[in-house]
Amino acid sequence: MKKGLFGLVDYDMGNLRSVAKALEVVGARVAPVTGPRGFAGLDALVLPGVGAFGAAVRNLRRRRLMDPIRDWILSGKPFLGICLGYQLLFQKGEESRSAERGLGIFSGKVRKFPARRKLKIPHMGWNQVRFAASRKSAGGIFSGIPQDSFFYFVHSYYPEPRDGSLAASVTRYGVDFVSSVRKDRLFACQFHPEKSGKDGLRILSNFAGIALSRPC
Repeated sequence: MKKGLFGLVDYDMGNLRSVAKALEVVGARVAPVTGPRGFAGLDALVLPGVGAFGAAVRNLRRRRLMDPIRDWILSGKPFLGICLGYQLLFQKGEESRSAERGLGIFSGKVRKFPARRKLKIPHMGWNQVRFAASRKSAGGIFSGIPQDSFFYFVHSYYPEPRDGSLAASVTRYGVDFVSSVRKDRLFACQFHPEKSGKDGLRILSNFAGIALSRPC
């Protein structure tokens, strides 16, 4: 397999070094994307992020990245969203009381975990991920990974997709929430594959294989 060029969106929302290093481990070449001219020649686009939904939208707008990212995804090109980069695919986050809206690729809101006794927020640490009933529905992204494997999470909010068929996996933390979605050559997850050991690296490797294969 050739070494694809993966664009890593840098918009001042989290340390990108761990994501870049993990992608390099699975054989990808990584290029920072800091503005609208950074998309040329890329084989895949990766949108990571840690922090607040509204601040992320403002940073992306300031760097004139919202429209290019949206156009990339809508064109069907390979895309990976991680943590905040997953949440930004939706229309609006409860965390943001202002008018900032996400990329709007999918219908639905990003909701806060309910306040319950003994439920610590943020949800931080290792938790099980249950894949969709059919591995085929996840399009090979979980190939080689056992059901109910543990991945690393750090978040207080989670997306609630209006279209349930998008769900590639579900995780239980006070409520059952969609911990990843898959559509065509797009995959986005609430957990951090770059911090999830060999299974996380396997997801990144599987995504790289999907990204560099010819679309059906």
